[in-house]
Amino acid sequence: MATIEVTEANFRSLIDDNAVVFVDFWAPWCGPCRSFAPAYEAVSEKYPDVVFAKVNTEEQQALAAAFQIRSIPTLMIFRERIILFAQPGALPQSALEQVVEKTLALDMDEVRRQVAEEEKNASGSGESA
Repeated sequence: MATIEVTEANFRSLIDDNAVVFVDFWAPWCGPCRSFAPAYEAVSEKYPDVVFAKVNTEEQQALAAAFQIRSIPTLMIFRERIILFAQPGALPQSALEQVVEKTLALDMDEVRRQVAEEEKNASGSGESA
C-alpha cells in the first residue's frame, strides 16, 4: 500500500477506520524528512494491512499543532485509536520494520489495561483525601 496524504478532513476517519496507522509528520523543506521518505514508502509496501500516512506540516499546521509536533520528521503510531509511539527523527528502514513488527505483536488488551490504570492514577492524584 502506498502512503496516504492526511488532512484535517480525513485524519479522524483514518484513525477510526483502521486498526494500525503510522503517521509521518514532515515538511517539503526538511532534508531528514526527504531522506526518510523512501524507507517509509518501502516499508509501507511490505505491510499492506498497516496504513502509512503522511502529514505535511506546512499545509496541515493545525493538525501538527494538535499533536504538538516540535521537530520533524516525527513518527506517530496509532493502534486501535491509541497513540502507542511518538518520536522525532528519521529511522533506518530496518529499524522502522522492527517498530512495525513490535506494534503488530502488542497485546492490546494489556495496553488498554495500562492506559486505564494511568488514567485512573492521573485523575486520582488531584483529589484530596
